[in-house]
Amino acid sequence: MSRRRFERFQYRQVLVRMRQGDSDRDIARSRLMGRRKAAALRRVVQARGWLDPATPLPDDAALAAALAAALGTPARAPTCVSTLEPLRPLITAWFAERVQATTIHAALVERHGFKGSYSAVRRFVRTLAAVQPAQCTTTRLDFAPAEAAQVDFGAGPRIVDVTTGETFKTWVFVMTLCWSRHQYAEVVRDQTVATWLACHRRAFEWFNGVPARLIIDNPKCAITRACHTDPAVQRAYAACAEGYGFKIDACPPRDPQKKGIVESGVKYLKRAWMPLRSFRDLADANRQLHDWLLASAGTRCHGTTRCQPLERFTTTERGLLGRLPDVPPELATWASVVVHRDAHVQFDRALYSVPFRLMSQTLWLRATASAVQIYRDTELVATHVRTAPGQRATVRDHLPPDALAWSMADPQHCLRESERIGPHCHALITRLFADRVLDHLRAAQGVIRLERTHGAARLDAACQRALAFDDPRYRTVKTILAKGLELAPIGQSFDRLASTYTTGGRFTRGTHRIH
Repeated sequence: MSRRRFERFQYRQVLVRMRQGDSDRDIARSRLMGRRKAAALRRVVQARGWLDPATPLPDDAALAAALAAALGTPARAPTCVSTLEPLRPLITAWFAERVQATTIHAALVERHGFKGSYSAVRRFVRTLAAVQPAQCTTTRLDFAPAEAAQVDFGAGPRIVDVTTGETFKTWVFVMTLCWSRHQYAEVVRDQTVATWLACHRRAFEWFNGVPARLIIDNPKCAITRACHTDPAVQRAYAACAEGYGFKIDACPPRDPQKKGIVESGVKYLKRAWMPLRSFRDLADANRQLHDWLLASAGTRCHGTTRCQPLERFTTTERGLLGRLPDVPPELATWASVVVHRDAHVQFDRALYSVPFRLMSQTLWLRATASAVQIYRDTELVATHVRTAPGQRATVRDHLPPDALAWSMADPQHCLRESERIGPHCHALITRLFADRVLDHLRAAQGVIRLERTHGAARLDAACQRALAFDDPRYRTVKTILAKGLELAPIGQSFDRLASTYTTGGRFTRGTHRIH
């Protein structure tokens, strides 16, 4: 008897043909069933009187029971045992760890001396997969118009700027409305918080409305701590959601199927728009992308809705979106910063000063496109105009008194102070700054500070004595003041020096001993 498997409806068709008078040869000629199979079926149904046209046809249950009793054959035992059967526990463990069949075959050959082919391993693994429990099924989510939009980033094209010659990597920001499938996309150079917020603003302006809920992944620019139940939202993104009036719905970690609509939109964009295109720069790429969104992507027949996304959007969904605020909320980036020892904090590779008493504390920094504000909890402690990376914004009142005094004591300040102290002090400071080799700013500052201890008159006299000996140095002036020599006659020192050589020194020999 043939091993061909017949469905129940095929037996029923053959039974109907037999009741109409067709012979077994006629049935075989129509390729419904072979002659031997048809003859066996005829014997079964004839014994039960089902060939009589006056007798009603049996239902499927009765037909299945009769066929199982008359034609059913017990399952045949396997004719052979796999050569891998002794290694079943080991292969089962590897299969549970998702090891590929090719890797299993190589390991068996190398470690256990297996002589069989890869096909044997593949058949064995296939039998293991057949007894595995079915995977969890998914449920397709349905959305009402304007209920939700899904947002994601995808890898964009590499662009060579024709003006500068720079080659840079890009990303594509995509926001897709879940009901109409109409989307907004933009090519960007990074995934920073500022870029994320700016793309949201332009997307809402593109749709001329705001969906009630945004389903997102867990990018660092939006979610600071991914969690299945309690995700932590970036402070700047939370303020954006509050300003525009939408709710943030972060997907559970490692579960991208929750935003499958935008995932498919990103794949469609990569396959339909990116290939076979060239771009002059980033602006040219976005011009081409926006034209394609309206002309091609928006007017195609969508594979799921079987409608044009742009038509569904304009006729139904656009009027149901939330209204844009009259005054767009100010998009600001929040960051946690630590005050350095120089009373500055760093943000976006630029430095901003804060009061020195907050040194080593952690503060909140709020940055917009034009300004930077720094808070201690809710107290505003500093405000700066936003500066370029590598620059420093410093308010002098934020510095410690000593550092402030040192920063103010520049050469012009030292010259002004020395002129106030006296003419000789001014002359000495001028001599210090006239040196073409060394920078004597710290020496000049030290000379000026000596006024605090010794007074202006004594300092000016000490400078006069140092100039008389042609030694305009800070150490010289300090020594003169420490020994009280600023008022000693200058000529007396020369007479004392001359007498040392005329009257004989302590270690000199007489002329009578010179031979």
